[in-house]
Amino acid sequence: MTTSQDFFKSICEVNRAFGSTLEQKALLDLVVDKAVETMGGKAACLFLADKRKDVFVAMAQKGLSKDYLHTPPKEAKKLVDEIVKEGYLAIGDATTDPRVTDHEAKKKEGIASMLVVPVMVRGKAVGVLTLYSDTPREFTPDEIAFQSALAEHGGMAVKTAQLFERINDNAKLFLDLAASINSSLDIKRIMNIMTSSIQESFDMKGVSIRLFNKETGALDLVASAGLSKAFLEKGPVFADKSMSEVMRGETVVIRDVATDKRIQYPEAAVKEGIATLLSVPIRSAEEVIGVMTLSSEDPDREFPRDLVTLANALAHQGGLAIQNASRYLTLQDDKESLEKDVWSHRQWF
Repeated sequence: MTTSQDFFKSICEVNRAFGSTLEQKALLDLVVDKAVETMGGKAACLFLADKRKDVFVAMAQKGLSKDYLHTPPKEAKKLVDEIVKEGYLAIGDATTDPRVTDHEAKKKEGIASMLVVPVMVRGKAVGVLTLYSDTPREFTPDEIAFQSALAEHGGMAVKTAQLFERINDNAKLFLDLAASINSSLDIKRIMNIMTSSIQESFDMKGVSIRLFNKETGALDLVASAGLSKAFLEKGPVFADKSMSEVMRGETVVIRDVATDKRIQYPEAAVKEGIATLLSVPIRSAEEVIGVMTLSSEDPDREFPRDLVTLANALAHQGGLAIQNASRYLTLQDDKESLEKDVWSHRQWF
């Protein structure tokens, strides 16, 4: 029989591991190992969401056969709302309970009972930790609390891995764009590289860059990625009607484009599939000369501080590129003018 001391000892071991390594796979493997070992289960599996395929897939497991793991991984995804609401899901007979599928596969695998708890990251369920037993059993409140604590550590591992991956990706993106900007004076090319790279790296629906036209008061499109021609040609975007705060140098996050009054064309945005967006100013010296907007189709999309900081830094790089190109063109004009003056004076000698 598992005691409170056993639970405490296992949690301490997991905590020590978190202090010695940041490798997600090793930490998730330890979580499922401790679930099986401490709870006396047949097997355990930690599933994480694959947003692109809208399923949960096994990321770490112990005790399950390859045949069982290769069954369709949609069951956990279907149950996640119920699991989050109750805090757990206890299945006494996994071979007949209508809340789970693949009864024959479970019977063949020797699974009798299941305990499923959510893996949470920033208040959202990103996966589930499932314990399987080979004999019918009821799970005690202490066992449920212990497995929930393990799942919480799994969420911490995922969060930490995501953070470090994002930091590495952000650093690479910044260096790559800085290199591109420093190697070219072709503003159109630089802006196109910026939009396409940011869209891909930040996993956005689309990215656009617009520069302020002082004569018309409009924000003229100079580059975009991921957005349809119909959306881009929806009509003129005016600086005083579309997130005017950005032209004052502020960073703006729109949580719902359908209802936010700062969106000039909300119906067009919704039709395009845009739900949320981040917009940052582009500066040349101290003057705001344009806007870079990152659009997402995910209504729950978060814009963490490091992403906002990087977006502003990249927009600043874009502003520097425009400034450098403008200075170069001015120097070229001055040079041509000087050469003309020199040639004109030579005619007198």
